[in-house]
This record gives sequence, structure tokens and C-alpha cells, in this order.
Amino acid sequence: MPTIRPATIDDLAPLSQLLDGYRRFYGQPGDIDAARDFLIQRLGLGDAHLRVAESAAGRLVGFVQLYPLLSTVGLAPRWLLNDLFVAPEARGQGVGRALMQAAAALAGDHGVPQLTLSTQVDNHAAQALYESLGWQRNDDFFGYRLALAPRAGEAAQ
Repeated sequence: MPTIRPATIDDLAPLSQLLDGYRRFYGQPGDIDAARDFLIQRLGLGDAHLRVAESAAGRLVGFVQLYPLLSTVGLAPRWLLNDLFVAPEARGQGVGRALMQAAAALAGDHGVPQLTLSTQVDNHAAQALYESLGWQRNDDFFGYRLALAPRAGEAAQ
């Protein structure tokens, strides 16, 4: 079973590789430098809770990233579990489950009453994991997004 711990700046190189693999999984082009820069921002600003899974051999094999939000309706904090990724060679070994459990425990330790996440409709493996951990699919709301034109000097996301 992997060790789950907070990510540090010392994890930057292997974590950048994992983040790049995560982005490729979702059809984005590989860009290690952009992944590295994104992680430097998250770690520097502290605007996300980032946990890594470290194998017994000391190699990073996965990560989970949570972003704090607020619920106006619930008048309480809510965290978005935005990213979960396990390296292909480490899948099926409980890494994803351990990361999800660590995320829930961390949120509980911070007094957060609810986590939310979204996943692709055809990501059946992830859905099975979430449901096995007690997550419930939200059929009450539709998700929408709006792509905005980048401002002068900014790259499109």
C-alpha cells in the first residue's frame, strides 16, 4: 500500500510527469513545462490541497488535488476533488482508493461537510471506485461550461 502525504516542492519533477500523464488521459497534448509551472503555482499559492501516493520504493505513483469552494446554499465550505490520477503501472493496486480516502479524511479534518467531483461519462473505472467509496451520483443538476476568449497576452485554456 502506498504512503499518502502532502506534495512538496521536492516532488516537482515526478509530480509534473504524473500531471502530464493525467492531462494526456483527458486528450490534452503533453507539456511537461506547463505542468511544472502549474504545480509551482499551486504549491506556491497554497490554493489547493495536493496529496501524492508514494510507493514502497519511494516513487510517486499517483496524486489527488482538491480545491476549496464555498456553498452559498449550504452556508459552508465545500471542496472540489478536481484531479485524481494513478500511473498506469500502479493501477489495480489500491492507490486510487487510498488517495480518495486520504482526500475525504483531509476534508473532514478541516471541517468540510461535503466533497464534490465530476468525471467523464465513459470513465466507468473511476465511477466504480467512487461508488464503492459511498459517493453518490448527482442526477439533480446539469453541468455547464462557458469558454471565454483569452485576454490580451494570455494563452487559451
